[in-house]
Amino acid sequence: MRDDRFNEAIRLIDAENAQDPSRELEGDIGYPAALLYSMRMTQGLAAFAPGAAEHLKIAARAQHIRRWDRPREMYELDRKGYHLWRTSLYEYHADVTEKILRQVGYDEATIGCVRDLLMKKRIKSDPDMQALEDVICLVFLRYYFDDFAAEHEDAKVITILQRTWNKMSETGHAAAMKLPLSEKAQRLISQALGSGL
Repeated sequence: MRDDRFNEAIRLIDAENAQDPSRELEGDIGYPAALLYSMRMTQGLAAFAPGAAEHLKIAARAQHIRRWDRPREMYELDRKGYHLWRTSLYEYHADVTEKILRQVGYDEATIGCVRDLLMKKRIKSDPDMQALEDVICLVFLRYYFDDFAAEHEDAKVITILQRTWNKMSETGHAAAMKLPLSEKAQRLISQALGSGL
């Protein structure tokens, strides 16, 4: 029953993300962007923390659920607006996921754990939250960093890399060093860390 409940929750999360109007290629196959991101999060978590708890697996899959419903343009394009947007997203992701978990019969404790993870509570103090943050950063570096770097000046990219690195654990740092990164990514990471890879 537990496996059925988990599998149904994942299916419903995927069904929501499959509605993303943005498309992204993985090889020659086009996917809704949010669905592809969620699959990459699941794969990343399996590689980084193969024994992850069920609530952590759900949170990883739902990390960007229906993200397109809350576009950045809804908020002022300054630092304060950015933080308001991110906080709004956290709560929205948690609310959408909670509805799914209630629908398939999850208990309050599990729902609370998933909500806390999606709301980014207790970073650095909760091992599950830290594992999720590490996977978020690893997925960004592996799949999205090069496109991000191409759109911004190196100085801004280096600052973002330093912030990303500070969010990660030592285990996350070690995993990042093993990623198949482009030469440009390796160069910028070296500059951000002030040392060679």
